[in-house]
Amino acid sequence: MDEAQERIALLILDELRAAPVEAFSLPMPQTPPLLRIARALLNDPADRRSMDAWASWAGVSDRTLSRRFVAETGYSYTAWRQRARLMRALEMLAEGAAVTTVALDLGYDSVSGFIAMFKRILRVTPATYFDRG
Repeated sequence: MDEAQERIALLILDELRAAPVEAFSLPMPQTPPLLRIARALLNDPADRRSMDAWASWAGVSDRTLSRRFVAETGYSYTAWRQRARLMRALEMLAEGAAVTTVALDLGYDSVSGFIAMFKRILRVTPATYFDRG
């Protein structure tokens, strides 16, 4: 690496160090029907009801649910639900639960499906994520 490339590499590293770290959070919707759905999903992340079923349960149309979830949380209903499940998975794994237990308790059909979702979002497997300590 020549001197110019080294200066560019150091500049990039400085910029990365100064970049804000995005907190892993779960924004909650504000309107009562959507908040009711969100709380129910947080209480039972394994609930397999479809978006249509949740919308009916909360007394809104599926289109309203879909549109308002994005407007109020910044996430689609599906992405929000997946994020909620992932956050619960992180809690369970941090408490020492086995990956198999977490996957099944959160409603995944298979452990490999859970691991694939975990890796797609966090870029590492659950085992690797908790080995970083």
